[in-house]
Amino acid sequence: MSPARSASHRRALAWTAAIAVPLLAGAAVVVPMAASGAVDLPDKTVEELLEFAAASDVDAMSGTIAQSSELGLPDFGGLMGSENDRGPGAESTPADIEDFIALATGTHTANVFLDGERARLQVLDTLAERNVYLDGEAEEAWYVDSETQTATRFTLSSDADPEQYGMDEKPDEVQTPDQVMDDALARLDETTEVTVGTDALVAGREVYELVLAPRTEDTLVGELRFAVDGETGVALAASITARGASAPAFEIAFSRVSFDAPDAASLTFTPGDDIAVVEEEIPLPTPDEWAQGHSKGAQADAAAPTVVGEGWSAVVELSGTGESEGLQGLDTEQLQMLDAITSAVDGGRVLQTSLLTVLITDDGRVLAGAVPADRLVEVAQTGR
Repeated sequence: MSPARSASHRRALAWTAAIAVPLLAGAAVVVPMAASGAVDLPDKTVEELLEFAAASDVDAMSGTIAQSSELGLPDFGGLMGSENDRGPGAESTPADIEDFIALATGTHTANVFLDGERARLQVLDTLAERNVYLDGEAEEAWYVDSETQTATRFTLSSDADPEQYGMDEKPDEVQTPDQVMDDALARLDETTEVTVGTDALVAGREVYELVLAPRTEDTLVGELRFAVDGETGVALAASITARGASAPAFEIAFSRVSFDAPDAASLTFTPGDDIAVVEEEIPLPTPDEWAQGHSKGAQADAAAPTVVGEGWSAVVELSGTGESEGLQGLDTEQLQMLDAITSAVDGGRVLQTSLLTVLITDDGRVLAGAVPADRLVEVAQTGR
């Protein structure tokens, strides 16, 4: 993605990322790269392919995109239970927890439409659909749920220029395979081996394959693969495979794509009489509040996470606030729920997936990283 395109999209779309990202996380079908002897793109070195991808300037496209996640998460069914299991008057499982579990597992499909500063994401559920409409010029977004027949209109409560906040653009834009690749390439360093793989087909288009692999074995990540469109340089697929695994734990890819501008009607939403409309404002801090919140004062430093190590084997530690008794402060029901999805280790409990490990210590700290559980325990005990 070119700097000009990146800046334009961030200003146009990124301010609504908090709305759209949870949906995009579950919006992704995955059509694996199909190797074909008929695909023989002009050879490119690693440097040439990186430059080619970085120079992509596509700002209009549409297609069907999908996500597949097989992270090896524990079975959460026992935690939620059915409505009958919970009994009359019992509180239901929070919707955000159920949404997280749904998005973190299985396969999800969506249609995407993009034209400059306007975009739409149409998430296809089994019996309904959800839509997010983004309009960068109007600085508004709609979230439409066909099941509940509701439409929420999000607008900014401030028209302040992002430059007032000490930054040239607003927060990162919503996620696509191209953005996944951009984020990964932005973090390239000597800890990563980069190679060019085999030419293939994705969504009927010829693509290069870019492969990133950790140079260290102290990580759960085996490799990242990106399918780079041979004509535009846009990433059409991305996957992450755990170390020692034969199949990706996470994939996001286009099964159908067009680089023609979508029809304007597909990017516009007008609520009908049968739709309940809700108005929501997204507050932005004043420049002074922004500066104060990003100062390096003692309070900010105290709340900041600690990063131990570098690159793929880095561990992030969140210290307790001092107000919690850690695991000893949990009641019986909370401990039972925690026991159901974690394993006991020295000094706490661990939630293990194929790509990420989380340690909750007895004294209330949380450590996480793409590393084995024993590495988190070591950091918790030694601080290094």
